[in-house]
Parts: sequence; C-alpha cells; structure tokens
Amino acid sequence: MLHQIILIFHLLAATVWVGGHLFLTIRYLPEALKKKDASILINFKNKFEPVGLPSLVILLFSGIAMAYHYDVTFTQWFSFSNGIEKIVSLKLLLLFISVGMAINAQLFVFPKVKSEHLLPVAVQIVTITFIGVAMLVLGSWVRIGGL
Repeated sequence: MLHQIILIFHLLAATVWVGGHLFLTIRYLPEALKKKDASILINFKNKFEPVGLPSLVILLFSGIAMAYHYDVTFTQWFSFSNGIEKIVSLKLLLLFISVGMAINAQLFVFPKVKSEHLLPVAVQIVTITFIGVAMLVLGSWVRIGGL
C-alpha cells in the first residue's frame, strides 16, 4: 500500500514537471520566439518555479523510495544488472543532467537572456522537456519489468 501512495505522489509530481515543460514548449516558447520577447519566458519561469521545483524534489525522493521498494539500492545504481535497475540508472543520469541544466539556466542562461537572442533559452527549454518526457517513458516501462 505504501508503494502505491508513493507512486501516486510520483505521478502527480511528474504531471506538474513534465506537463509544465510541455506547456512551456508548445504554448509559450513559440510565442516568445515569434514576438522576440524574452519576458514571456521569464514570466512563465517565475510562475512555474514555485510549483515546478518542489515537484522535482518530490520526484527525486519518491523515485528513490520506489527504487528501494524494487530492491534497487544505492550500491546497485549504475550496475545495469537487471531491467528495473537499468531504468533507475537511466532516470538518475537524466536527473543529473536536468539538475545541471537547471543550474546552468539559473546562473547563465536566464540572467543573460535578451529578446533578440532567445536561441540558448529555446535549446534549454526543448532539451529539458525532451528529458522529462524520456524519464516519463522510462518510468512507464517499470510496469513491464524494465529494459
């Protein structure tokens, strides 16, 4: 029962994280690029962060808890020894990339974003959205035993 509750929180957090990035990529990014208006993206970022970042933290802790439920403990991470462990390791790699990109976005991309130079932020947004969708797909494969 505890695993099911953790899974529900994980899925809700994934809905916020991935859904928010899909919405940003599909709805706001094209508008910002068309109008050459960085404020559209900055406004979305400022509104999304208070719910997006806690969702990412929930995903981290609930994901680790579920990995332990499947007997994929810290000592087994990145061994790629079985189907579930492969998924856990791939999702952790994607998480590390996401965190690195988030730090890069906060320190370098968004502070320097200008309306006439939106390409770096657009690449960042599309990449992080793709990573989120990839993590979602990987997570769905746990149900069938992993990779």
